[in-house]
Amino acid sequence: MTTLILAASPSQANWDQANAFEEGQQRVAIGKDPMPGPRSCFWRYGPVSGDPYINIAFPDAGTFYWGAAFSVPKGAKLHLEGSFPHARYMSLISYDRLGAPLDSVADYLIAPKPGASNPYLFGADRNSKQRGYKIEVVSEPLSTPIPWGVYQEAKTRDKIHAPGQAENGQQQLIYRIYAGDKNTDETAGSGLPTPVLTLADGKELRGQDVCASLSSFQPLSFDQAALATPREYLNKLTEVAKARGGPAMPASNPPTWSKSSESMSRYAIYTGDNTVASGTNKKDGTFFANLDNQYVRTFINRKHGEVFVIRAKAPTTPKTYNGNTKFEDGDLRYWSWCSQQGYASGRVNKCLFDEQIPVDANGYYTLVLSRESDRPRNAINECGVSWLPIADVGDGTGDPDLSFLVLRNMLGRGEFKHAVQNIKSQETIQQDMGDYFPRARYTTVSSFETAVPCQVEKR
Repeated sequence: MTTLILAASPSQANWDQANAFEEGQQRVAIGKDPMPGPRSCFWRYGPVSGDPYINIAFPDAGTFYWGAAFSVPKGAKLHLEGSFPHARYMSLISYDRLGAPLDSVADYLIAPKPGASNPYLFGADRNSKQRGYKIEVVSEPLSTPIPWGVYQEAKTRDKIHAPGQAENGQQQLIYRIYAGDKNTDETAGSGLPTPVLTLADGKELRGQDVCASLSSFQPLSFDQAALATPREYLNKLTEVAKARGGPAMPASNPPTWSKSSESMSRYAIYTGDNTVASGTNKKDGTFFANLDNQYVRTFINRKHGEVFVIRAKAPTTPKTYNGNTKFEDGDLRYWSWCSQQGYASGRVNKCLFDEQIPVDANGYYTLVLSRESDRPRNAINECGVSWLPIADVGDGTGDPDLSFLVLRNMLGRGEFKHAVQNIKSQETIQQDMGDYFPRARYTTVSSFETAVPCQVEKR
């Protein structure tokens, strides 16, 4: 895969980066920032989400991500001071230059500052006024890998490991917020965590001085394949898939669901190599993945039918979006469905997370995917049916009928045995997920409108 390093051109090399940032902040202050969303001199990259934000690396449109690239000076110590956001979830995750996660500290693991409380503990007051925290950024590798996608009982963390990469010593962090409470901003009312640097001589730096000392204006170094698959490689994969199963591939009928864990298994639907590493809690790809999530995915193709329908049981989760006062327990912390374009763009069309999906009296939901022009009239929440769009451009690389669908499961509780995290092999996906497995079929607009009667008062 091609290595892409975003660097300044020769004409830019002599720029004073601190002054350039200050000028940029002035443009933000007067409403002339070309990119939406808050940033800082440390959290320079993002926010990543659905449109109109930066839309790369298969983001969940119900979330906001910010990235930082920096280098802690020798002998210095870096920590972050923040406020727990009013949201379903937040975390800090470190990465290597291939987009593979190295360490993760999720909200519930973080000890609050003295006198403050952590609103992500079960039964906690979500609206507590005192919600500050502090976490140290350690420039060393994590000695023992954490479980992938599983809630860690009775654990506490006060450090995140973000080792420098061998090529240039750059350290990378991503800050995530999922499902901010209704009517809060991108940071869910918390602002962005503030970096504080203590130099070897004991001097403490904040603000612009921190960013200058951390070289946080340095170009971000990453492998292009971490964000999107190069077209040439993707074209070869598509040829392999179509040779295996016909012109609609890599979408099959019925759909082939893939839970993958090896470094190249993101391409399993193309190649047919659906190997899942033995055991549970395995890593799941390197698209700057979230260590607290695991995924089941498939491709769909309108050549099989213009309407794609999913029926499954819904895991329980804490209810937070409407500002609920207590943090509840659940099968999972969060789950969502995302309609994506293909591997070459890494764009999200739209996502729905658990609280946005109507669930019937028996705990089941119905999800429809189609183009906007093919949306059944009863594919609306009032009829108990949720809907996601298929982009008119399809996968964005030449097949207008192809789309990509992802189910996220976050932080499975030990008692919940049907989470994606507990899938043992490709052959046992349906068995392991039980009633929560996405049973799906293709149909037509008229057939769906006939099969799902709905009486809603017309307005």
